[in-house]
Amino acid sequence: MTYHPYILEIFVKNMFVQALVHIFFLHVCECIDFTYYVEEGKDPGFYLGDIRSDTHLMNSIPIKDHYLIKFNQLQQHVTDKRQLFNVTKTGKLYTAQTLDAESFCKYNTECFEMVDIAVQKRESFIKILEIKVIIKDINDNSPKFPTDEINLEFSEGDKKGSKRSIANAIDRDVGIFNSKIIYHLEKKENEPFELAVYKRVDGSNNLQIILEKEIDREIKDNYVIRVIAKDGGMPSLQGILTVHISVTDINDNPPIFSQNIYNITINNGYHRGESVIVLTATDLDTDNNGKISYHFSSKTTDLTKSHFDLDESTGEIFFHGKSTSGKRVTYKLFIEAKDGGFPPLSSIVMVRVNVINQQNNAPEVDIKFVTESTGNTVTISERAEVGSFIAFVKVIDNDTGQNGHVSCDLQHEKLQLQSFGQKKYKVVVKNSVDRETENQTDFTITCEDKGSPPLKTQRRFSIQVMDVNDVQPKFSKDSFKFLTYENEKPYFPVGLINTIDPDLGPGGQLTYSLLTQRYTLPFEISNFGFILTTKSLDREQQDIYKFRVFVKDNGIPSLNNTANVIIEVMDKNDNAPYFIFPSVNPFSLDIYYHPQSKKDITVLRASDRDSHVNAFLRYEILGGNDKQLFTINPYTGVLSFSRTVYQNDAGSYDLKFIVKDSGIPVLSTVTTLSLTLTVSNKTSKMLTLPDTKSDDKIHINLVIIILLAAVIVSVATVVSITVCIVRRNHQRNTNYRANVNTANKSMSASRQPGYDSEQMTLQYDVPVPVATSFSKNRGSLPSEIYCQPNRERSLPVSN
Repeated sequence: MTYHPYILEIFVKNMFVQALVHIFFLHVCECIDFTYYVEEGKDPGFYLGDIRSDTHLMNSIPIKDHYLIKFNQLQQHVTDKRQLFNVTKTGKLYTAQTLDAESFCKYNTECFEMVDIAVQKRESFIKILEIKVIIKDINDNSPKFPTDEINLEFSEGDKKGSKRSIANAIDRDVGIFNSKIIYHLEKKENEPFELAVYKRVDGSNNLQIILEKEIDREIKDNYVIRVIAKDGGMPSLQGILTVHISVTDINDNPPIFSQNIYNITINNGYHRGESVIVLTATDLDTDNNGKISYHFSSKTTDLTKSHFDLDESTGEIFFHGKSTSGKRVTYKLFIEAKDGGFPPLSSIVMVRVNVINQQNNAPEVDIKFVTESTGNTVTISERAEVGSFIAFVKVIDNDTGQNGHVSCDLQHEKLQLQSFGQKKYKVVVKNSVDRETENQTDFTITCEDKGSPPLKTQRRFSIQVMDVNDVQPKFSKDSFKFLTYENEKPYFPVGLINTIDPDLGPGGQLTYSLLTQRYTLPFEISNFGFILTTKSLDREQQDIYKFRVFVKDNGIPSLNNTANVIIEVMDKNDNAPYFIFPSVNPFSLDIYYHPQSKKDITVLRASDRDSHVNAFLRYEILGGNDKQLFTINPYTGVLSFSRTVYQNDAGSYDLKFIVKDSGIPVLSTVTTLSLTLTVSNKTSKMLTLPDTKSDDKIHINLVIIILLAAVIVSVATVVSITVCIVRRNHQRNTNYRANVNTANKSMSASRQPGYDSEQMTLQYDVPVPVATSFSKNRGSLPSEIYCQPNRERSLPVSN
C-alpha cells in the first residue's frame, strides 16, 4: 500500500509535534497524577480509563482493603459550565457530555480539563488525585470564508503583478493540522490571475489575487474564479470563495504598521486615563483607500479585551483591569489596521503588554465538596465517622512577599480544617453528628494573608445532616394491657400501641405485626398501631390473650422491637345457667322420711359459663309446693323440709325449680323434680294444735270447713236415701234414671298443710234415668233415682 507524499508528511509532522508536546508536559506538569487523551465529539458515557489501575494507587493498599476504596469527583461550588466528566465509586472515568474542543479551548493551544478526585477509605480521606484529560481536536469544521462570494476590481491600466487582497478563510478547529489551511485557485484556462498566500504574525493568511498579465476591459470586463481553502485534517475539508472580478481601478495597498511586534511593560496601578501605547499604521492609498481604523482582531480573547480599551480612530490602547493572579501577567493583543477601501485591506500587529502586580489582594478561597451542594448548603450523612473527608479547600493568593502568605482557620464543634499542602486544606469531621439532635449546622472558613494591613476572605456554608436509620422504634411501655367485651362485631377497636421513631423517611415509617406460637389470634394490627378484632370474641372459650407485637421500620437496614400485649375479654350475660343436678328434666327422686332424719333432702346444682356477677346464681321453687313442705336455699341450692313432716304428707310431688343469674338481663332455666315421699309409721299421723306455730289460726279454720263439708255430705246422703224409699213406695210405671255426679271437692292444701287435697277427694257415681222430667210449676224431684256411692280412695301409709 502506498501513500501520497503529502499525507505522509502531515502524518510525520503530527506525530513529531505530539511527541514534543508530551515530553514538554511530562517535564513541566509534574504535579499531574495521570493524563488521559480523548477525542472531541465522544458521546456522554464514553469510557476513558480506570484511575484505580492506571495511577497504581492500589499498590500501596493491602488487598483486603481494596473493596473499601472509593473515588469521589470533587464538585465545584460555583461553576459557569457543566461538568465534563464523571468518575464512578470504583475509579472508572467517563465523559459526562459531548466534548467540543472549539467551545472551551483556545486556538492552537493544548486543550485539556483538570479533574480533582478524592480517594477515600470508607469515610476516611487518603489523597487528592489531579487528573488531566487532554481533549484532542478532530477535523469537524471546514474552512469558511467570511462570505461565499466577493467582488474585486482590477484597473485596465494595471500591469503584471498587480495584487488584490481577499479575506482569508477561518477554520474553527483548534488542532494544529486541523486548523491549518492550504489555498489554491480554480480558474479557466488562460485567465490572467493567480493566488498568492502570505503568513501573518498571528498565524493567519493574507490572500491576494495577482494579475499575471495586463488586461483589456474592452475585450473582457469581468471574470469569475474560485478560491479553494482546504484544511490539513484527515480527511481534508474545504471551503470555497467565489470571486467576481470586474476590470477597474481598486484599492491595492493595505495599511502597514511601523513594526511587526510591540512589547511594553506597565504596573498594576496604571491610571485608566493614560494610554499604554499609540499604534501607527500607514497606507499608500489616498482618500478612503488610505483612511485607517484600528480594531481588535478575532484572535484576541474576550478576557484580554475586557482589560483594555482601543480608540479605533487614533490607535491608542488604555488598560483598566487589575491583575490578581500573579506577580507578572502578560496580555497578547492582536490589533488590525483596516483602510476604507472597497474591499478594505488590513494588516495585523501583536501588542504584548506585561502587567506587574505590586498590590495586596485578598486571598481567593475555592472549596470543592465530596457530596453535591446546593447554593451554600452541602449534605453529609449522620453515619459519617470521625475523620471523614467533607471538602477540599484550595487557597489562591499570587501576591508577592508577605502579601501572598495565607493561613486558614475553621472554628467549629463538629468540623476541623487540616492542612495537607501549600495553600491546600481538607475539611474533616471532628465529632460525630446526630441528625436527631441537630439536623443543620453552619460553618465559616476564614483565610487571611500576612500583608500590612492583612486582608482576609470568609466563606460561609451550611451542612444539612442527612438521616440514616440509626434509631430503633421504641414503645411507650414494655407491656400493654387492654380490656374489651365479648360478642362485639368484627373490627371492633381494642387499643392503640404507642410507638415512636424519630428517623425520617422510610426509617420513620413503621409496620406492625402480631406474634404468637400457640394459637391463631382473633386480632389484627394496622400500620398506625390500632389493634382490632377480626371476629366476635367469646369469653367462655378464652378470656385472656397473651401475645407480642412486633414493629419494624422501613429503613435499610431495618430496625425492630417487640412488646408484650395482654387482652382481657370482659364478660357479657350471654349464657343462661343450667342444672347439673338434676341432670334430666324431669328427674325422679324417692325420699324415705324418719323422725330422726335430717331436714336436708338433696342439693340442686347449677352452673353458668359466664363470670362474676353474670354467674352469681339464685334458686327458687316455682310450683308443686302447695303444702309448703319444701324450701330451698337460694344461694346454695340445698332442698330441705320447711316444717314437720307427717304421715299424711306422704305422696308424690312434682316440684318445679328455677335458677337465675344476676346479669342484665337476667337469664334463667327451669327444671322439674318428681319427688316421691315415703313417711315412716313412727311419724305423727296428723297435725296437732300444739304443733302449730304462727299459722295455727289458719289450720283451725280449715278444720271447721272440713267438718261443715262432712255434715253437708251426710245430709245429702240421707235426703237421697229418703227420696229413693219414697219412689219405691209409689212404684210408678215410668222409670227414670237420675245420675247425680258430684264433682270432686277438695280442700286446698295451701290452707291446710296437713292434708293432701288430691288424696282426700270424695267421688260419687249416681246412676240417672235415661229420661228425666221436671215439673216447671212444682219443681218436684225425679220419680226414681238410683244412688250408688263410690268407694273412698285410700291413702298410702307406710307400715
